[in-house]
Amino acid sequence: MLEQAVKFFENNQQMIVSFSIKLVVALIIFYLGRWVAFGLSRLIGKALLLRHVDKAVVSFLSSIVNAAVMIAFTLIALSHLGVQTASFLAILGAAGLAIALALQGSLSNFASGVLIIIFRPFKAGDMVEVAGISGVVQRVDMFQTIFKTGDNKKIIVPNSQVTGGAIINYSAEGKRRVDLTIGISYDSDLRLAKQILTEILAADPRVLKDPEPVIAVSALADSAVQLIVRPWALSEHYWPLYWDILEQVKLRFDAAGIEIPFPQMSLHMKKGN
Repeated sequence: MLEQAVKFFENNQQMIVSFSIKLVVALIIFYLGRWVAFGLSRLIGKALLLRHVDKAVVSFLSSIVNAAVMIAFTLIALSHLGVQTASFLAILGAAGLAIALALQGSLSNFASGVLIIIFRPFKAGDMVEVAGISGVVQRVDMFQTIFKTGDNKKIIVPNSQVTGGAIINYSAEGKRRVDLTIGISYDSDLRLAKQILTEILAADPRVLKDPEPVIAVSALADSAVQLIVRPWALSEHYWPLYWDILEQVKLRFDAAGIEIPFPQMSLHMKKGN
């Protein structure tokens, strides 16, 4: 076996050496392509960021550039090895069709990523609710969108699921209305309760003057008189204001003797003959 290998090498020494050189050059081209793709995608990313382009768009375009450059350099490397790229492209096209049929989900995610970039329902840093999850958008990749939740969990959602349902963008507008419903007992002083709520909102600088807050009776429920409290605030102040108003309502109502009732039922018993 060894003698046959030595004899084969002696008979084909020139061809083996020539192919080895081509292989080394092809590998150099391939790894040079990786370096160029990485550098070019970073350069384009930095240039777009300097122009204040959204980070989600920058991430997506950088991924596209990286993939395109790698494909180009791979074809150059194969061509240097003597592979007919025209035939290879034909084979690649046929294989691509078969792969496309097998990977319909991935192509759907890619198409959805393109739609996200074109229509931009959100941008990096926005607080959104999509596909049953709520979080801050980190970036949009070719096939998936990365979110970070309030408790610092990283969630990766396929792009097709992002565009396949309703998208709630909490950061799209600068203002948000804080919707609260406060119940008081029928025995409590309704006017005093509304006065206290008005004072709570007026004392908080985060409550906007325009639009004006709304305090009104919304329903006479089974166990309570329902009051709606609807101040407006900047989007970033929404949750802190929501929590603080609830706390102030409980403290002020307790001090004023206004009862916040729990569900209850009055049972009347009649004695029969």
